[in-house]
Amino acid sequence: MKTVQVRKAYELHLHEVDKPVIAQPTDVLVKVKRVGICGSDVHIYHGTNPLATLPRVVGHEVAGEVVEIGSAVTNVNVGDHVVVEPIRYCGTCYACRKGRPNVCASLSVFGVHEDGGMREWFVLPEKQVHLVDASLPWEEVVLAEPYTIGAQAVWRGQVEQGDTVLIQGAGPIGICILKMAKLQGATVMITDLNEERLVFAKENGADFTIHAGKENVREAVAGWTQGEGVNVVIDAVCLPMTFELSVDVVSPAGTVVVLGFDERPAAIAQLPITKKEVTIVGSRLQTNQFPKVVRYLNEGKLKHNGLVTHTFPLEKVQEAFDFVEKHPDQVRKALIVFE
Repeated sequence: MKTVQVRKAYELHLHEVDKPVIAQPTDVLVKVKRVGICGSDVHIYHGTNPLATLPRVVGHEVAGEVVEIGSAVTNVNVGDHVVVEPIRYCGTCYACRKGRPNVCASLSVFGVHEDGGMREWFVLPEKQVHLVDASLPWEEVVLAEPYTIGAQAVWRGQVEQGDTVLIQGAGPIGICILKMAKLQGATVMITDLNEERLVFAKENGADFTIHAGKENVREAVAGWTQGEGVNVVIDAVCLPMTFELSVDVVSPAGTVVVLGFDERPAAIAQLPITKKEVTIVGSRLQTNQFPKVVRYLNEGKLKHNGLVTHTFPLEKVQEAFDFVEKHPDQVRKALIVFE
């Protein structure tokens, strides 16, 4: 079968390997239909993802069709359409015991720590695949995984009906967060430096948009909330300056959610955190978000509505990575099509 492997930085290879086979009774063999190119995939390609090991078959945003099941599989059948939950965890460490397997001490992520879905077939335990409505287009269901990232951030922020939410960054993940926050009944302001992204955010439910390069975000938040501050800030930009701003503009008893991996320190004073009793939380991957996201997809409450902008056949995967790398302002989400 054909597989896409990053052997070392800037070396992407499309080559033939043996088709995988079911080895355990709970295994499922899936024929891949669509794979999304994520920013983390590009970082692996660049050799700058601190969590990935090379060589690696990338791809963790994956949708496909079940073609064979092990003898003990009960939740899916041959012919079912499924999406991949890309985390593998021990189940016994502190994080797992607390119901947070996304930060398991021995976490393994499909397409990062282990070979992923950018290949014609793969085998995973049935607990890592989720059944989706077969009538839905592949371009819709393949976004399940990035939607779970948005759902996780909204859950970590404990966003509720009537909350005010500021999302910093209107890229693909920012849009996924936006969609999930609106489904929770929040009023949402989103910022970015790109006017086209802000227009797209407005089309996808943002109540207010702010161009952070032309407008004062602090003043905009103060005016919007009548000086109270925003109840939840979700930082999908994750620079020291956006983290600092998050603490400044969050309301008393509010929550700041941080998604990034920037290792540079931010200058955060203790006083506003204590005075406002701010909750600051990280958000990584997802835990228990797939059932909710799949339900929203199946009910038609989640649609990409232009989030998918480009598709490339498997044979043009190098062209796809080059295009994503060279034209980031034109690409919201690019997909590799397996047929």
